[in-house]
Amino acid sequence: MTVSQADLLKELRIEKHQRDDHSQGPARWPWIVLALVLLVALIGAGVWWVTSHRAIAVQTASAVSPASDPGAGAVLQATGYVTARRQATVSAQITGTLTAVLIEEGDHVKKDQVLARLDDSAYRAALDAARTQAAATHALVAQYQAQLAQNLRDASRDATLAEQGLVSKQDAEQARTLAASTRAQLASQQKSAASADAQVVEAQVNFDYCVVRAPFDGVITTKDAQVGEIVSPFSAGGGFTRTGIGTIVDMDSLEVDVDVNEAYIGRVKPDMPAEAVLDAYPDWKIPAHVIAIVPAADRGKATVKVRVALEHKDARIVPDMGVRVSFLEQKAPASVGQTPKGVLVPAKAVVQRDGRSVVFVVADGKAQLRAVQPAAQSYGDMKLIPDALQAGDAVVLSPPAELRDGTDVQTEKSSP
Repeated sequence: MTVSQADLLKELRIEKHQRDDHSQGPARWPWIVLALVLLVALIGAGVWWVTSHRAIAVQTASAVSPASDPGAGAVLQATGYVTARRQATVSAQITGTLTAVLIEEGDHVKKDQVLARLDDSAYRAALDAARTQAAATHALVAQYQAQLAQNLRDASRDATLAEQGLVSKQDAEQARTLAASTRAQLASQQKSAASADAQVVEAQVNFDYCVVRAPFDGVITTKDAQVGEIVSPFSAGGGFTRTGIGTIVDMDSLEVDVDVNEAYIGRVKPDMPAEAVLDAYPDWKIPAHVIAIVPAADRGKATVKVRVALEHKDARIVPDMGVRVSFLEQKAPASVGQTPKGVLVPAKAVVQRDGRSVVFVVADGKAQLRAVQPAAQSYGDMKLIPDALQAGDAVVLSPPAELRDGTDVQTEKSSP
């Protein structure tokens, strides 16, 4: 079959709807690519904004005044507790039932003051019996003394009559023998009287034990027994017998026991000046000094115990209080005017940035960079900043490298 030229031209002709499809298709790709580029740019900007404004977690510590910091000028610090070198749990020296307890916690007592009384009826009866027995033995002593005196006179008279031949020598000898026998009986009875006197003393001592007295001046810290309970110096089974009535503490004997790491014990010397700060009164500095270094180490804690004397006594100081002791190179000055100017901050708060010493202070959730010039004086693990900071400022400890001026921070108070 023959194809005409008109048919061929008709096949080569492009219809209108085909021209529209070919002209519009390629024009959409540039817009799609542009949209993808813009999307990537927006995502990148969002990531940059989030990362640049993310708060950095930091630890902070407060700048303190040298006048209020117990560690200023300290070569070493250690923690411990207030202890009493002289304290006693008072108990009865005999077993008995309490009829009176005359103490309460916090009472101040004097030496030999009556603290409690025990039922003394049995001991009073024993004392009366001992005294009666002693009186009877002394009466027999008097009887034998009188009998001996009479026998001695009879023997002397019979001896004189025997010399004159008026009585036999046998009668004279019997009179002397009777006198000697009476003398021996008297000596025996005197021993019995001495024994009876000793029994009276023993009964009196036991009777006196029914009254419990204070062994020294002090303060009652615990009351361990009540009226009607049985007390005994010996521990009994079942838990029905008390072994103590109360505890008395001599407040003048209070001192501090601290545990010093054995790696630093060489820095502590006897009579070394120190300052003690009670956990209950952090603003009260108590002058102190080292009494002795106990020559024994605790292998479990790797520490050595150091005894520290408190130079000022006060009613606020009580046993078992927590205390921090700062061992000083020299005695702390009494004059307030000698306090150095500026504030103390932990040494790890001072870092180098661009060749200068700086400290980051946290204020309103942002880190503020401040250039500082630390003083040359040594204050243990603290540094003195003469200016640029004030007491109470929160400084960042060990600032990370990415921390900059104005960076958002999330603070966490450092542990002491």
